[in-house]
Amino acid sequence: MTALITGGSSGIGLEYARELADMGCALALVSNRADELEKAAAELPHTHTLCIDLAAHGAASKVVEWCDREEIRPDILINNAGMFFMEYLGPEQLEKVDKMMALHMETTTDLCVLLGSRMKERGRGYILNMGSMTAWVPSPGIAVYSASKAYLVSFGKGLSYELRPYGVHVTTVCPAAIDTGLYPLSEKLRKSLRFWGILKSPQWLVTRSIKGMLRGRRVMRPGPLNRLVPAIVSILPARLIDHLGIKWILK
Repeated sequence: MTALITGGSSGIGLEYARELADMGCALALVSNRADELEKAAAELPHTHTLCIDLAAHGAASKVVEWCDREEIRPDILINNAGMFFMEYLGPEQLEKVDKMMALHMETTTDLCVLLGSRMKERGRGYILNMGSMTAWVPSPGIAVYSASKAYLVSFGKGLSYELRPYGVHVTTVCPAAIDTGLYPLSEKLRKSLRFWGILKSPQWLVTRSIKGMLRGRRVMRPGPLNRLVPAIVSILPARLIDHLGIKWILK
């Protein structure tokens, strides 16, 4: 089997690559970081790499063209590439907003359609999209991030119903906080969150995600925080959330 992983050169994506390599999969890693791709290819056998900006319009078609040139036929597609920022929105954020929407929604959708149709023709395959707990917790500072993840949950469910009869399984994984460089935390706070189990390791997430994918789970919300935090936020007064956003983000 061959697994294509976006954002596969570091963080959670690299953990997916390692675990799938241990399971005997050949790898196709796609990222915008050439040096990290080179290191990953040196570490993992049977690995193809492509350095490309996945936030650029039309990136998915270029990835598929690369697969055709290299005779790569993915049996597993993991849409892991993502970006994050926590800021109140204004005109100065629009460039980042456009990139986030293109990366999380446009490129993921296009890859699912382009490669999913080929899996459908072969009668087998797995697609795993990385959502987030924030899909259920739209909050100040992450308005676009949480909305893009909510889109992935809805899109993944719908696509799952379309492809499941043809042997293709679509899973959307929605983790809570994972210990990667995506979140700009101090090392002291990071250690405290790890100690209390609030911040989980990439290995913890990846092991559960792959098992769920292979079992055909449609949506996964691993960990108790995934149920607890949205429930708590849902009962908070809206004015309190307004105040907390101004206090923690704007100041």
